[in-house]
Amino acid sequence: MRLSEILRLVWLNLSQNKFKVILTSIGIVVGSATIMLVLAIGTGGKEEVAEQFKNLNAGAIDISCDSSDSGGFSFEMPGGGGSVTVTNMGGGSGGGMSGGRGGGMDFGGFFGFGQEEESEAVTLTCEDGDDLATFVSGISATTISYSTTASVEGGDMTSASYYTIAGVEDNYAAISNLEMAIGDFLTEENNESKEKVCVLGATVAKEIFGSAYDAYDGIVYIDGRPYIVSGVLSEMGTVASGISPDTAIYVPYETGIKYITGTSISPTITVVAEDVNQVDTVMTGVESALKESYPNTTFTISDAGSKMEAASASNETLTLLLISMAVIVFIVGGIGIMNVLFVSIKERTNEIGILKALGCSRKDILLEFLLEASFTSLVGAILGVLVALGITPFVQLFNVRVSLSVQGAVLSLLFGVFTGSIFGFYPAYKASRLIPVEALNQE
Repeated sequence: MRLSEILRLVWLNLSQNKFKVILTSIGIVVGSATIMLVLAIGTGGKEEVAEQFKNLNAGAIDISCDSSDSGGFSFEMPGGGGSVTVTNMGGGSGGGMSGGRGGGMDFGGFFGFGQEEESEAVTLTCEDGDDLATFVSGISATTISYSTTASVEGGDMTSASYYTIAGVEDNYAAISNLEMAIGDFLTEENNESKEKVCVLGATVAKEIFGSAYDAYDGIVYIDGRPYIVSGVLSEMGTVASGISPDTAIYVPYETGIKYITGTSISPTITVVAEDVNQVDTVMTGVESALKESYPNTTFTISDAGSKMEAASASNETLTLLLISMAVIVFIVGGIGIMNVLFVSIKERTNEIGILKALGCSRKDILLEFLLEASFTSLVGAILGVLVALGITPFVQLFNVRVSLSVQGAVLSLLFGVFTGSIFGFYPAYKASRLIPVEALNQE
């Protein structure tokens, strides 16, 4: 029998049983829709992880205090190429890193391993960062920062709102990979002169002024004092530390101390490693230096590379779990197709006997039933893709990032046809093995 004739028989059998075909393919519909959504959610998850960490380098390391020990709180910086962030453990007013090694460095304790003394509160300073750069090899740059919250007014606002205020140095933007949408970042002169200028995050600028353009060179009032907006950052997204540049207002380090926080701050020193592959070495050097001079101060440490890997691994695990569920659904759908084909063969035994009597070979019968299974699953796969497209907006309502793709749709179709063909093979094989005489005499 020619292939065109076999295809015509397949078409006649399927078109005469449309409702049966749809019911048979329900499992494939669900499986195909699940596969497409799983791939879209997995891709969306990867994009979200990449967005969250785009301000961080794989070598960024955060060293922060345990607030339960000292009551202070840390501001973790979105570090740039291989940075090490050192956060003061306490909110006290210790003397920083003075004296000690080489006459210029009296480091405090770092992790306090094996110590039972109460954690001593210290306040890091700009000089501490300079000392670290001097005595720890592999460091290319350092900066210091802190954060707090303060009342902000100005622009189109009708009432005051509270925003994150970050006191930073002029090199903070370069170390943190921050980009300017308009204007300039804070300068060293701004810091030395304690000028009342600020840089707004993208979201802050929109909320206060309506746009970055309107915010530039405008005035905002932080704790009742006027600050000139020297620039607005480009939209950066959320970072792993939980602080987003988009929702922060940056002021010169010394300006913030003078007018906003006073000396009761818990600064963060950010140390940039020259080579991201040597971050572990830099971490060890910083730990040793601090532990030597601050034996009673407790610090915790985590690097951005591990955070990125953990987030990616978590996303991949979730995707794998969802794919496993989709495969199970496909298997159930395939079993459904197999059962229906067995019933169909039972009902069409006489038809098979007639075809064989007319000269159809086993191969022709096998191919006919196999094509019926494949086309049935193809119909289900197409419906599944349409279902996935239809429910995507509802999935996004739950703040799930879904990134649909043509590749996902094609893979869903192929997976559906493959499933139908695999589970349809055995029933088709059984049909091809029927003996013509017995098939014709079958009631």
